Amino acid sequence: MTLIIVLMLILGYLLIATGHLTGVNKAAIAMFIGTVGWVVYICWGTDFVMAQHPHDYTEFLAGEEASSSAVKEFIRHEIFLGYVGRAASIVMFLLATMTIIEILNNNGCFDFVKKWIKTRNSKRLLWTITLATFVISANLDNLTTATMMLVVMREIVQNRQQRMLVGSAIVIAACCGGCFTVIGDPTGLLLWEKGAVTATRFSAYLALPAILAWVIPTILINRELPERLDTQWSPMPYRGDDTNLNNWQRIVMLFVGIGGLWFIPTFHNITRLSPFLGALCVLSVLWVVNEAFNRKLMLADRLTERRMPQALQYGAIQQMLFVMGIMLGMGVMTETGVLGDVSAWIDYNIHNVWVVGLLSGMLSAIVDTFTIAISDISLYPVLTDSQTALWADSDYMSNFTVNGTYWLIVAYATAAGGCLLSVGSASGIALMKMEQVRLGWYLRHVSPKMLLGWIIGMIVLWLEIYLYN
Repeated sequence: MTLIIVLMLILGYLLIATGHLTGVNKAAIAMFIGTVGWVVYICWGTDFVMAQHPHDYTEFLAGEEASSSAVKEFIRHEIFLGYVGRAASIVMFLLATMTIIEILNNNGCFDFVKKWIKTRNSKRLLWTITLATFVISANLDNLTTATMMLVVMREIVQNRQQRMLVGSAIVIAACCGGCFTVIGDPTGLLLWEKGAVTATRFSAYLALPAILAWVIPTILINRELPERLDTQWSPMPYRGDDTNLNNWQRIVMLFVGIGGLWFIPTFHNITRLSPFLGALCVLSVLWVVNEAFNRKLMLADRLTERRMPQALQYGAIQQMLFVMGIMLGMGVMTETGVLGDVSAWIDYNIHNVWVVGLLSGMLSAIVDTFTIAISDISLYPVLTDSQTALWADSDYMSNFTVNGTYWLIVAYATAAGGCLLSVGSASGIALMKMEQVRLGWYLRHVSPKMLLGWIIGMIVLWLEIYLYN
């Protein structure tokens, strides 16, 4: 049964990697892996439980006779719900941040971006829109930010070839911006919740590599654009009477939304509660402020449908289901004991976290950023300094302590490496769908530029860690 679960996961990874060819949605594949994997696991639950949790299962029985129903109850209460809780906390955080960005956008809080980039100068437009994408994605979900900026860009730039280049730069900015904060990307959030990193140290190490991985390919992309872009400026979108919000009201909403998310690391350190609870708290406050500012519209019963583009709504739901499915699937793999064997093989045969990071970055470009990242994260537990001292090679094992080198490499290598190909990230897939970008075109025009930025970022990260240690 372990072999069946492993083969199922490998087949799922292959389908995710070839989703752009087969047309099979990767969220559906992830959910299939996560659900069917646990069904197969529980059908042969006694073997797995006795191999991985014999002592805990004996205590659970409390002297009663072992039975099929007893082992299923043990799996449900003591094993399965733990993985569901961890996956749900990530999904709830994504739900909160995606809703926050929708409320802010619907009230015109990001309209300043469109005003700033009101120019035909390619250099100013490219750097303004990618800078806004980089900053916003560091605080909110990078897929939502990328899709929103792609929609803004599509309304402005009329030439399709130019849109493909600017859109690629937006995807790179979103992925790199999201990777250097613990709330900007599901991978960073997962590491933070696991206790593998602290928010301040994580950002301190990854900020400069992420900036370089964004800036270098953007400079090279800018060289392919003409000096003047083919642009068209439409009036600001009509959203109903709530567009009459004045500037100070929009600033207040922006401060509550993004400023509240900045407070989440402090909230987590004080309360030790899951970060998603802080995100929901920020959402609730923003929601109240939204209704207070728009009370006339609400009381007049004239509330119009204020929706983000359908591509964003559908993509956001897919992303949440995908994250849930992959996390449940990796939970099954962990409980079979296979990941322990894989990590032991890596320790013996590779024994270098930088090589693992380079391989992970390349794989994330082919398969998927989050899929490879969670696979890497699931291989090792977070060790304490006293635990590493028990190992013969304590220097190597120190890579897996809190804020250890391994966690930083995985976060950067997979997030930035996912941009090496357009199919490696959810933002890249959104670009492919919206602008009909071919993989071959991206490989010729963007991949070499991104590869240079990714490698330079890795070198800088190595220097930071080397100098600190």
